[in-house]
Amino acid sequence: MIELAKNRAGIYLVLWLLLVIYAVSRVLQVFPGRIPMLAVVVLHVVPPAVFALIHGSMFHRLRTMLIFFGICLVTGNIFENLGVHTGFPYGPYSFTNLMGPKLFVVPVFLGLAYVGMAYLSWTLARLILGEAKCSLAGLRVVTVPLVAGVIMVAWDFCMDPIWSTILHVWIWQRGGAYFGVPVSNFFGWYVAVYVIYQLFALYIRNRSDRLRNRSLAPGLWPSSYWRLAILFYAVSAAGNLLLVIPRTGFSAVFDASGTQWKVSDITGATALSSIFTMGAFALAAWLRLDAQSTKEDRLSGIPLREITS
Repeated sequence: MIELAKNRAGIYLVLWLLLVIYAVSRVLQVFPGRIPMLAVVVLHVVPPAVFALIHGSMFHRLRTMLIFFGICLVTGNIFENLGVHTGFPYGPYSFTNLMGPKLFVVPVFLGLAYVGMAYLSWTLARLILGEAKCSLAGLRVVTVPLVAGVIMVAWDFCMDPIWSTILHVWIWQRGGAYFGVPVSNFFGWYVAVYVIYQLFALYIRNRSDRLRNRSLAPGLWPSSYWRLAILFYAVSAAGNLLLVIPRTGFSAVFDASGTQWKVSDITGATALSSIFTMGAFALAAWLRLDAQSTKEDRLSGIPLREITS
C-alpha cells in the first residue's frame, strides 16, 4: 500500500505539472510576437493530450485510452480533410502554415488538440450526469456522448474567433456572422465530436476496464482525481479571460469576406462566452462531484444492514 501511495503521488505530481505548463501557455498568448506561433501551439496542444493519456489510463486501461486517441485522431482528421476539400460540415475554410506540419491538408497538432479537450469534455460530461464512477451501459451509451459533444463545442465556440479571425491560423473563406466564423462551423463541430464520442462509448460499453491492481478500481479514485480534469478544463476557460488585456498594435481585423471586426469586441465576447459556457460546465461538474462525494461519505458511515434494509 505504501508503494501504491507513492506511485499515485508521483502520477499526481506529473498531472499537476502538465496543468501548470498549460496555464503558463495561456499566459504566453497575451504576448504575441515574442514567442514563435508554433511554440504557442505546441504548448496549447501537447500538455492536454499527455494529461488525457495519463489521467485516462488511471481510470481505464492504457489500451482503452490508446483506442480513444486513435478514434480522435482518425475521425477528426477525416472530418477536417473533408471540411477543407468540400466545406462540409463546417463551411468553406483552409489552414495556413502557422500550426506547423500537416497530414494531407490538416495540421498534425490539430488532431492532438482534439484528443486533449475531447477527453476533458468527456470526463466533465460523465461527472455532470453522475456517471463517472460506473460502467457505461444502457441509455448512458447515448446520453454521455450527447452531453460531451456540447461541452466540447463550447470550447470551440470560445476560441475559434481568436485563432481564425485574429491569429489567422485557419481562414473562413466567406467569413461568418460570429466574428468571422460561420454558424455552420459549430453544428459541424458537434457532428464530428459526437461521432468520436459515440464510437468510443460503443467500444467501452459494458466493459469493466479492470485495472492491474484491484485497489485502483475506478470507483475508488478520490474526488481529487476527478477535480484535476475539471481544473484543466477551467484553466482553458480562464485563459480566454486574459485576452481582454489591452495590447498595443492593431485594434481591428478583417475576415476573408472583407468584414471588419474590432479586436476588443472579439476578445470581450470570448471572455463572456468562456464564463457562461465553459465556466458553467466546469462549475456544474465540480458541484455534482461534491454532492456525490458527500453522499458517498454519508453512506460509508451507515452500517450495511441499514443500507440494505
